[in-house]
Amino acid sequence: MSQFRPERDPERPVYVISVAATLVSAHPRTLRIYEEEGLLCPARTPSNIRLYSENDIRRLTWIRHLTRDRGVNLAGIKLLFELEERLGTRILEALYAEATEDEAADDSSTGTPPKAAPAATQTTTSTPPAIATASANPSLGDT
Repeated sequence: MSQFRPERDPERPVYVISVAATLVSAHPRTLRIYEEEGLLCPARTPSNIRLYSENDIRRLTWIRHLTRDRGVNLAGIKLLFELEERLGTRILEALYAEATEDEAADDSSTGTPPKAAPAATQTTTSTPPAIATASANPSLGDT
């Protein structure tokens, strides 16, 4: 008996905070901080439980990469996400490509295998409310 399984929808929120935190190797409190800072906006159930989609996990992976590997603070990440939304370009992928090229050059001299890449971002990511407000009202975001 075969059961029809719908294709995965990257926008569909399915992961509770503990599972999402495990997937990106972070503490659930860290994900709450990212939400408070306006870096992501998970869906909520009627009982107010946070649910994260594949796109949210992808965004979390980028946030973790930028903070851990590139030394960018949360305000800088927020600015990068806002620029990426406004320009419609993949700034984060360019930064990652630059980092992997640097690592590849270093690794070729030491013989260390390269790190795995975080999932690519999409230009159609959901905009956190703080960024959406700033985009809708330019006077709010350019103070």
